[in-house]
Amino acid sequence: MDLSPTPAEGAFREDARAWLATNKPELPMPSGETAEGFAVHRAWERRLFEGGWSVVSWPREYGGRDATLWEWVIFEEEYYAAGLPQRVAQNGIFLLAPTIFELGTQEQKERLLPRMAGVEDMWCQGWSEPGAGSDLAAITSRAARDDAGGWRLTGQKTWTTRGAFCTHLFGLFRTDPDAERHRGMTYFLVDLKTPGVTVRPVDKFDGDAGFAEVFFDGAFVPDSDVLGGVDKGWEVAMATTGSERGLSLRSPGRFLAVVDRLVTQYRETPDPSLRSEVADGWMAAQAYKLATDMTVTRLAAGDKLGAESSLSKVFWSELDIALHGTALRLLGDDGALEGPWMKGFQFALAGPIYAGTNEIQRNIIAERLLGLPRK
Repeated sequence: MDLSPTPAEGAFREDARAWLATNKPELPMPSGETAEGFAVHRAWERRLFEGGWSVVSWPREYGGRDATLWEWVIFEEEYYAAGLPQRVAQNGIFLLAPTIFELGTQEQKERLLPRMAGVEDMWCQGWSEPGAGSDLAAITSRAARDDAGGWRLTGQKTWTTRGAFCTHLFGLFRTDPDAERHRGMTYFLVDLKTPGVTVRPVDKFDGDAGFAEVFFDGAFVPDSDVLGGVDKGWEVAMATTGSERGLSLRSPGRFLAVVDRLVTQYRETPDPSLRSEVADGWMAAQAYKLATDMTVTRLAAGDKLGAESSLSKVFWSELDIALHGTALRLLGDDGALEGPWMKGFQFALAGPIYAGTNEIQRNIIAERLLGLPRK
């Protein structure tokens, strides 16, 4: 693994750093988990798109700049080093888009990807249901064939991140209710303005209405919005989870920026009893970067990311809690109850739950990577 940047990569980093320094919005930005804040973030993401920095690794015809995967990692590092927040378009550009590139039709790529890059369409993930959280195979929402050339959706999705503010949803529905648990599901792309779709906001722990329940009462979806084939939804969803748990959703740039803030916090409010904890956090963030570099090396050589994405998911979700917890202990009782560290800690607590609980991820690691038997 050669980590020496090429001259082109060095120039790319300088270009990204200069553009972000000139164009980034006033910080801190409001929470993207409220309607008002989401609109501010969406406007910022539109500015990224217009500057050519929204989806740097995508082909130019879809709104990108044909950057390499290494250059995407570089951009992520510069983005977060500039103090910028998580992308509110992330479920579309980091989860759905890679699946469309891999399994979508040419018509779907041309129709969906440019609008996604330009934040004309904002996507949320419709997987979890009241009786099916990490056990995705337990979904009961259904899709029935309609003679008009499509499907009628019924059921309910819950814990839909930013569903209250998004325009579209990608989700799984049962198209063959008699099939085995991991079969008979289809991956649909749904316009949330479709008659028969009802979106209800759900307040989160921190008071922001960043979640939603989404109800389907005979909503019609045309065949052109089936992704990956009828009854092939499980395989398509597994392609998405590889992105969600692995490389794209939580790039190392985010954690490198957090740990830099943590080191600065330690210098401002030093506590010798936490010195080793801060150092451990710094080393863990560096380890995650190196592990990601190995993954990028493999992917650039044509390999695919498999069950090892579960390793990444467990690591980054627990690292996020550890870094924010250390910062709160540095601040002490007087300073820990509000501010960005507390907000970040509240968000980090959800990390071991979303994208498949860490308990489920450890089962995947044990069975598929270590070859251990099922209990």
